Amino acid sequence: MNLSILLAAAWAIIANLGALLPSKRKHWPFAYFLIAVGVPILGFVTYQNGPWIGLLVLAAGMSVLRWPIYYLWKRIKSRFQ
Repeated sequence: MNLSILLAAAWAIIANLGALLPSKRKHWPFAYFLIAVGVPILGFVTYQNGPWIGLLVLAAGMSVLRWPIYYLWKRIKSRFQ
């Protein structure tokens, strides 16, 4: 297992542990942190392992951060209507 996959796995573990913590702001600052750290890790995974593994890691990240993706999709959809 190479370094990029280990970083992606560590990102997923940290994301799941962070979701267990109670938050008054509904985890949005933590989601922004995960996005900021996850994008370079995704690029590193894609660079080292190819685009198919990169897409798998992207899908895993999107499953963890589904609400930011939902609101982004909603905003994009409203601009084109």
